[in-house]
Amino acid sequence: MSESSISLEQVAISLDDRSYDIHIGQSLLGRAETWGGLPKAQTAMIVTNETIAPLYEAVLRSAISPLYKQVHTVVLPDGEAHKDWQTLNLIFDALLSKGCDRKTVLFALGGGVIGDMTGFAAASYMRGVPFVQVPTTLLSQVDSSVGGKTAINHPLGKNMIGAFYQPVRVVCDLDTLKTLPERELSAGLAEVIKYGPIADMDFLAWIEANIGALIAREPAALAHAVQRSCEIKAWVVGQDERESGLRAILNFGHTFGHAIEAGLGFGVWLHGEAVGCGMVMAAELSQRLGKVDAAFVQRLKALIERAGLPVRGPVLSAADNALDYIEHMRLDKKAEAGDIKFVVIAQPGQAAVQGAPDAVVRDVIDACCVDA
Repeated sequence: MSESSISLEQVAISLDDRSYDIHIGQSLLGRAETWGGLPKAQTAMIVTNETIAPLYEAVLRSAISPLYKQVHTVVLPDGEAHKDWQTLNLIFDALLSKGCDRKTVLFALGGGVIGDMTGFAAASYMRGVPFVQVPTTLLSQVDSSVGGKTAINHPLGKNMIGAFYQPVRVVCDLDTLKTLPERELSAGLAEVIKYGPIADMDFLAWIEANIGALIAREPAALAHAVQRSCEIKAWVVGQDERESGLRAILNFGHTFGHAIEAGLGFGVWLHGEAVGCGMVMAAELSQRLGKVDAAFVQRLKALIERAGLPVRGPVLSAADNALDYIEHMRLDKKAEAGDIKFVVIAQPGQAAVQGAPDAVVRDVIDACCVDA
């Protein structure tokens, strides 16, 4: 299928007065119609990072300049290691120094880190200003830009300080994926793969059949992966915006994955790499709890490996690796009174949240870690 045949698709997030659309297509950044109908304001601020700014800031600025008297840009350092208070304050510094009012529209131009921090800044500045997600990585297009989770990290845990705050629009320009490093593309595929075991085994089969096309960045394959991922996430978020129940299934692989990120130090492994490995561990736990068979675990592990992702966990502590993982997981946001809650596969295509005996969790960690 040729690139010109990729049509504009829209996926609706239905949340009453907080509803919005996800626009998915090619060459969207530079089109005036992409930005029509946004909240009216005198001022806009583009929040981006030092990697993305030279690639796409000028295109976005040119497209939105007719809508605002002033368009400012703040360029942040790149990477998960900078998803912290100090970097967040750079956004507030820019907003205040430019005299931005409460109608100012923020544009999050970048990957998951930029989206999370811009969203948190928007939720907090003057108690709330509108923002638009413009995700430029596969991971942010299929997951983090959608649903209104915003946050920064704390040294003791990932995404521990934040807010639920919905964007007014999400614009997924597939052309931005052309400049994505291979490692980042693989990291994004982890979040695409996730949707299969938790909600749609037909989609998992499609990913297995098209993993080569996705890695090769074939536009038709990427378009379908982004659209179907967003449809599933929209279905979940529309029922459970604030993660009181169903939405927790979107964290499949994340309990183990967040422990890996925090244990190694944020940014050593990409978020998607940790989630990919975490899904292998969560699938192994599901098997040991009698939910799925060994063939399912092997099928998922093989796909994650084909996507270029790690399938063996790192050793976080030479003294007691399993204990180190468990202590990090007790700080997970799903934990209740210190009891860790895991997203397990109840049956292929359906997930559930439950606890597990520490002894079983230890066995999973020992079985799934390098030289553990």
